[in-house]
Amino acid sequence: MIEFRTYYPEVAPFASGMLDVGDGHSIYWERIGTPGTKPAVMLHGGPGAGLSPDHRRAFDPARYDVLLFDQRGCGKSTPFASLDHNTTWDLVADIERLRQMMGVERWLVFGGSWGSALALAYAEAHPERVTELVLRGIFTLRRWELEWYYQHGASLLFPDKWERFVSPIPPSERGDMIAAYRKRLTSDDRETRLTAAREWARWEGETITLLPDPKVSAAFYGDDYALAFARIENHYFTHAGWMDEGQLIRDAGKLKGIPGVIVQGRYDVACPAQTAWDLHRAWPEAEFFLEEGTGHAQSQPPILSRLIEATDRFAAS
Repeated sequence: MIEFRTYYPEVAPFASGMLDVGDGHSIYWERIGTPGTKPAVMLHGGPGAGLSPDHRRAFDPARYDVLLFDQRGCGKSTPFASLDHNTTWDLVADIERLRQMMGVERWLVFGGSWGSALALAYAEAHPERVTELVLRGIFTLRRWELEWYYQHGASLLFPDKWERFVSPIPPSERGDMIAAYRKRLTSDDRETRLTAAREWARWEGETITLLPDPKVSAAFYGDDYALAFARIENHYFTHAGWMDEGQLIRDAGKLKGIPGVIVQGRYDVACPAQTAWDLHRAWPEAEFFLEEGTGHAQSQPPILSRLIEATDRFAAS
């Protein structure tokens, strides 16, 4: 019987605060682990999902000093659900500000789903600041990736859930679901925004595990969570992350010399394995794990085990 590594015990931050990053935004940050040990930064998904307590638990707290933060507009960061001055490159700049605040020259960068895209964007912009990359559920905002999940592809695997996802949108607007949802998520009417946000968030929450997992999907149902998550995620996807088409794969050569681990679920519907495979081909130095019998969520045992094995190994480097 395979024994999978699982989360470290729950841990409370030893420090936390707000950092003014300009443009009216303040970022909530926290640190866990042991001050002065190996520095790392954890990049959450979404964009717009914010932190959860389990994000702290993929690192040995005796050997890591980990900075975690709520990205612009979500979690405890302010202003809530704001789309102004909220782009990939604003977040890359925020990561650098947080590194400087922490007082470290280089750190391990850990990210899953959207966090993998942000980690790649940061590492390709600042490779000299990255000691290692640990990535899961690879996502790079290419047009086909967005269309697969929000237009045609995943819809064929989840026709019942897709029917609910399209229900707020008139048939005449369903040819571009991202645009149709943007219209409603930016509406002046709060109930229109909330109705759209609930369905956008539910679609993702119920399609990211191989089998239904109420504990995973329940996190997506709260109105405040859904509003920030849906508005910010849709905003980023509308603008393709403010990147050239295929930019993160194209520029993977800038990662040469950075030790890395790529962990991907074979049956990840949100972020299909083709993207992880493309990154693996463009960055062959990184270790690549394609886990059978798993979907997208980090909590699935084979994926989580690989991630913790990676952070344990890199703790010594």
